[in-house]
Amino acid sequence: MASPLLSRPAVQRIAAPLAVGALMLLAWQAVCIWLDVPPYLVPTPSAIARTLVEDWALLSGSLWVTLRITMLAFALAVVLGTAAAFVFVQSRLLEASLFPYAILLQVTPVVAIAPLIIIWVKDPTLALVICATMVAIFPVISNTVLGLRSVNPGLLNLFRINRATRWDTLRRLRVPSALPYFFGGLRISCGLALIGAVVAEFVAGTGGTGAGLAYQILQAGFALDIPRLFAALVLITVTGVLLFGAMVLLSRLALSHWHESELA
Repeated sequence: MASPLLSRPAVQRIAAPLAVGALMLLAWQAVCIWLDVPPYLVPTPSAIARTLVEDWALLSGSLWVTLRITMLAFALAVVLGTAAAFVFVQSRLLEASLFPYAILLQVTPVVAIAPLIIIWVKDPTLALVICATMVAIFPVISNTVLGLRSVNPGLLNLFRINRATRWDTLRRLRVPSALPYFFGGLRISCGLALIGAVVAEFVAGTGGTGAGLAYQILQAGFALDIPRLFAALVLITVTGVLLFGAMVLLSRLALSHWHESELA
């Protein structure tokens, strides 16, 4: 008979993936030991954990550099993307004229344009933030525009009958209707900001005090220090998961009292 605690959905959402992850790590450890896989090919989870502890001073400094670029780019993407979405919904002609350029930012590979931005912008941190922002901004724009457009027609007619101003309609109807879409965009954008920061660091190759986790991955690969390479990858992965979890929590706090997507 299952434990009452384990039958709770909130506990299952946490315990189930942790259990699967623990089984995968145990299988990884067992296979590496059984086949005697050299650590310069695939290190064991225990070797990666040991490297995390031994090289924490170096890796934590690089993590802070990457995280700072990610958060700056994410904040910039949210501000600029939301502002652009509000501009787009003012008229269909304005949206049709400007939205293709937002799509252009999404489909342009950051690895192709990052060298130009790094050349044009003298400050390395600002150049990396711009590259990461270009990757992260489109989900905010597209989701917010979709949310601002997806209002109940009956409610919209009610506002018109009562002679509501455009500002009142935007503030009391369109913005509340767009919030679930907006937070969905944030969940996507935070991960893309991290990806953009790491890719930009790969292209820039900045070292010294400005070395992010991408630089540590490059250096570990050159030195065949594969446990450190995997340790840096683990930090990037955990950071992405924590950012996504923070956006889920923020969405739940904002919507749990009134929107059906969080009431359950």
